[in-house]
Amino acid sequence: MEQPKAVVTLRFHGALNDFLSPAHRHQTFSHPLQGRPSVKDLIESLGPPHPEVDVVRVDGEAVAFTHRVAPGARVEVYPAGMDEAPGVRVGPPLQEMPRFILDVGLGRLVGFLRMLGFDTLWRNDFEDDVLARISHDEDRVLLSRDLGVLKRGEVLRGYFPRSTDPAEQLVEVVRRYGLTSRMRPFSRCVACNAALTAAELSEVAGRIPERVAERHSRFQQCPGCHRVYWAGTHHQRMQALVDRLRELEDAPGSPRRSEPGK
Repeated sequence: MEQPKAVVTLRFHGALNDFLSPAHRHQTFSHPLQGRPSVKDLIESLGPPHPEVDVVRVDGEAVAFTHRVAPGARVEVYPAGMDEAPGVRVGPPLQEMPRFILDVGLGRLVGFLRMLGFDTLWRNDFEDDVLARISHDEDRVLLSRDLGVLKRGEVLRGYFPRSTDPAEQLVEVVRRYGLTSRMRPFSRCVACNAALTAAELSEVAGRIPERVAERHSRFQQCPGCHRVYWAGTHHQRMQALVDRLRELEDAPGSPRRSEPGK
C-alpha cells in the first residue's frame, strides 16, 4: 500500500504574496514536504527571499529560520512592517541610520538615496557574492531585484523593489525602512557617496561657471571627487521630491505592487 505523501499547510501574509504563484496568493494552501527542510529553505522554495520575512509561526509558535519543519505542520509567514504579526521577529531590528548597498540593476536609485543623505554603495562590477559579503560584513541593507542574491544565507537585511521606476523605488524604500525622519538631504555626494562640506566662493571659484558665481554665495564640495554643489534648478526639483517624501507616513511599511519581475 502506497504511503501518503507528507505535506505542510502554509499561509503567507501581506506583501510576501507578491512572490508566490497566483494559485497560492492570499490563501492557505498545502505543499508537499521533502524530508525535514529548514523554515528558510521551505519559504524560499516557494518564492519569498528570507530578508523580506519578519515573523514565522509553526503550529502557533514563533520559530527561527533554522527550525526544521515536520510533516503536517501549519506554517504562517509574515512580512516586515506588519504590526499585527504575532511572535518574535526572525529579522534583525531596524537600524537607526540604515546604510545600503545596491546591485548593478538599481544604479539610478543610488543617486536618489545619496541625495537624501544615506550612505549607499554601488559599483557596476559587483558580483553577487561580493554584494552579499559586503551587506553582511558592513551591516548594509541589500537592495536588489535579483531574488538569487537576496536568498544568499549571509544576507541579513534586504529588500526587493517591486517597481522598475527609480522614483517609485525610492518611495518604496523610504516607506519600508521608515526613512522620512532620518533623511539628511543634500549632505552627501551623489557621485561618490562622500559626506559634503561647506565651501566659500573663493574655494570653488575656478570650478564653477561664472554665472553661478555671480548668482550664488553658498556652496558645498565633495572631499572625495571635488564636485561642487549649489542650489540651482536641479536642486529645486530635488527639494520638491524631498518635500513629497516627507509627507509619507514615517513608519516601516509594505509595498502594494505587482509580483516580482512584472
